[in-house]
Amino acid sequence: MKTILNFEFRNSKLNERGVALLLVLWIFIFLFVVAFEFTSSAREEGAAARRYAEETEGYYLALAGFQQGLYELLTQSAQPRQGAAAPADLFDGDWREGALGQGLYHVRLVDEAGKINLNRVGEDILVRIFTNLGVEEPRRSIVVDAILDWRDGDDLHRANGAESDYYLSLSPPYTARNGPFEAVEDLLWVRGVTPELFYGVEGGVGLKEIFSVDSPMDRVNLRTASAEVCSALLGLPLEKCRAFIEERKKLSEKTLADMLRLLGIAAGDAVLRQFIFTQPSVITIEAKGQQAESSAQRQVRGVVRVVGGQRGVELLRWVDRDTVRTE
Repeated sequence: MKTILNFEFRNSKLNERGVALLLVLWIFIFLFVVAFEFTSSAREEGAAARRYAEETEGYYLALAGFQQGLYELLTQSAQPRQGAAAPADLFDGDWREGALGQGLYHVRLVDEAGKINLNRVGEDILVRIFTNLGVEEPRRSIVVDAILDWRDGDDLHRANGAESDYYLSLSPPYTARNGPFEAVEDLLWVRGVTPELFYGVEGGVGLKEIFSVDSPMDRVNLRTASAEVCSALLGLPLEKCRAFIEERKKLSEKTLADMLRLLGIAAGDAVLRQFIFTQPSVITIEAKGQQAESSAQRQVRGVVRVVGGQRGVELLRWVDRDTVRTE
């Protein structure tokens, strides 16, 4: 009897020890999970704080780049014509780099008149542009008519266009503007315009690069037009237009005759009606900045109008967080 009692006592002790061991194991697992979650949360918060700090630094570096571009614009406008060295072409489309502390900024100036005015371009030129971009029927007619329907003031449909009844059937629904485009990005709301067509893919020309809503004229300034704009308007291969831009950069004094010679356009060619040769007056200043060894980059963009040469500029449009593109 005593042996049986001792055996039961030992079993009871073993069971208690087993339960205690399980409890200790569960406590350790709980503490491990809590510690893991805490360290993961702390690591994520630390990374987020670091990204925020780097992005903030990049933003102010971009602002510094914008101010540098503005300074260069005003300085060139104020340069005397006689006895001064020929100023660098600020509107050649290239990014110029500058350093500030441990960071870098890049800035470039783009003449809005060097693009095609989206709110003034006619139907025949739109057809030519989308043909040169390789957009085939029936999509070409859809995009052209939809653009014209978007900016006109009525609800009447063109043959292949779209008005509010079409856009209200989409998800999410919205209405046609029935007025001028307020930004080039509004094209993304237009029937038939895809992100691929707007931004361009695989080295192709995107609508964002060739259209403007801030151009002060109907025609394109050949003095500052980009290779993409020349290709879209003239139907020339993009490589040939890029070669034209490189040759244009080498000219210290640019004239309309020089531009035509480089493009191989005869003086009486009808395409000349699409071009003008003038000094830029409405300019977009794009700037991007980032700290050294940081992947966080910010880009800003401002559209300014030159007011009476050296008297200053007027800010027309400001984009505080522009799309960063790798060039």
